[in-house]
Amino acid sequence: MGTTAVKFGIVGAGAISQGYGQAFQCCDGIEVVGVADTRGEAARSLAEVLGCRSYDSHGALAANEEMDAVLVCTPPASHPDICVDLIDRGVHVLCEKPFAIRSSEAERVLEAGRDKGVLVTMASKFRYADDVITAKQIVDSGVLGDILLFENAFTARVDMSDRWNSNPEISGGGVLIDNGTHSVDIARYFLGPLAEVHVMEGKRSKDLGVEDTVQIFIRSEKGVMGHIDLSWTINKELDRYISIYGSRGVVVVGWKESKYRQSSSPDWVSFGTGYDKVQAFKNQIRNFVDAMKGNQALLINADDALASVRVVEAAYESLGQDHWTAVQNGDPVFT
Repeated sequence: MGTTAVKFGIVGAGAISQGYGQAFQCCDGIEVVGVADTRGEAARSLAEVLGCRSYDSHGALAANEEMDAVLVCTPPASHPDICVDLIDRGVHVLCEKPFAIRSSEAERVLEAGRDKGVLVTMASKFRYADDVITAKQIVDSGVLGDILLFENAFTARVDMSDRWNSNPEISGGGVLIDNGTHSVDIARYFLGPLAEVHVMEGKRSKDLGVEDTVQIFIRSEKGVMGHIDLSWTINKELDRYISIYGSRGVVVVGWKESKYRQSSSPDWVSFGTGYDKVQAFKNQIRNFVDAMKGNQALLINADDALASVRVVEAAYESLGQDHWTAVQNGDPVFT
């Protein structure tokens, strides 16, 4: 690739791709050469914004454009086939979360990438938010002491009745796999591998056919407990989405402000101005490109992508049986 622009394609022109489109426009040295979506009008609309060509399939995009990498933003059920086809063409793949519905499918994709020698991983924006990265540095510094409790909440009133996210054949489930994939990835970022999960479903107030409110209890391999609230039905009106409690202090990552406080002081120390989705997308794209060039390690690597799928699998097993369920872990196999 050298000093020439890195050429990206985008597969899927739905809502999340619009945010990525803004991020790509802010990334120097990267050119989006094409957008593909089975909905031609959606592909054309995004392509017009980005100044590139549009296609009605990922195959047509790959056949007509010279690409270094592709961002896959289609619904989860389509990820394995699209990703493997692009990998077989020698294209690096950054695939939106959930990486796959089943771990066997995730393994298939990652094995294809390993065999072909191309970079493949999951896109999960919150790890790339500036405030989350700084909070991780604060935790790792030891100023909060031993980490004892992790909390996360993604709750909002959202009409999912006509969206693919609530169609289990396409999405793999409901809010647990949709928002929960972000949650378990964040938890693993701060706590390391998760050993077990226990999930309880709330009362369904919408006729969706999938879970719309759940609570997830987690325990890391180091013994740290955690609690996650997910809902499409309620809004807890919280000013923060991550809280991490240590033996000597607490750090919170908020929507508009992030801060920490040591137990020995009454004063909070502010370190961030809140969540910026486009900035998180930009950080993610930049990290992926730098990893392609061998200049930086992936913040979310292939083993992280597989682990996220395995934790969600264990979570659904727990949800169906109402007990603690072990998470399949092991030595890194793809990195």
